[in-house]
Amino acid sequence: MLHEELTKLILEACFEVSKELGAGFLESVYEKSLIVALSQKGLSVASQVPMKVSFRGVVVGDFYADLFVEQKVLIELKAVSRVMPEHKAQVINYLNATGIDVGLLFNFGNPRLEYYRLHKRSDLVHPVHPVSIHP
Repeated sequence: MLHEELTKLILEACFEVSKELGAGFLESVYEKSLIVALSQKGLSVASQVPMKVSFRGVVVGDFYADLFVEQKVLIELKAVSRVMPEHKAQVINYLNATGIDVGLLFNFGNPRLEYYRLHKRSDLVHPVHPVSIHP
């Protein structure tokens, strides 16, 4: 599985945050806590990373990824009562638009952490350029 060890460390950090904070905070609280937990595991993490959306080689928009870990895994955070299909679609669209292979969706909105590992589509007709983040 692509980036298996990295996603395992990310999962561990998310479970730590969930266990220590519980449910009920704003998404931004979980984001900042996760930055601390991931950094303490020795991982490089960028937050609110601006990313471009390209269509047929033309930049048509942009979005901000909640977290981008080791310049390999995109993380989208939610603090909602339940994950909806559009939340998963959002992450997949982000992956497709950026060329990033793996995305993780976490929902801290319930006492039990909810998470999904998502991948970009492999059948894209118009390949996109991978994102590069420079500190």
